[in-house]
Amino acid sequence: MSDKYADGLKVVKEMLGDQNADGMQSLLGSSKFGAQRAELALDFVFGQLWGRPGLDRRGRSLVTIGILIALGATNELKFHVLAAINNGCTVKEIEEALYHSIAYAGFPRATQATEAATEAYRAAGMID
Repeated sequence: MSDKYADGLKVVKEMLGDQNADGMQSLLGSSKFGAQRAELALDFVFGQLWGRPGLDRRGRSLVTIGILIALGATNELKFHVLAAINNGCTVKEIEEALYHSIAYAGFPRATQATEAATEAYRAAGMID
């Protein structure tokens, strides 16, 4: 495993937990359909981008949440709202990011994102 994979695995463990990290790691070298996504994510996304200087993880989380809201990527958003909490964001700050997205991504995307975040928080036992 290269240094960037190891760095990426560490970031995933810290942000998304051991279960997600183990799942990604189990795909390394696998011939399963789509398995190289894990390699790309660990090396590039988590190994290189999340460790760059200039933005801390909290800031990167808020940017990521905004992008995922605009894309309507609600499944990915569920992981990243919980990662944002692990990166120092509060539930209130994430809620404000959802409100702010209304102006730039529209009500439908913000509503979808709010529902996805609520689902993720409930599953994690963070809200009723």
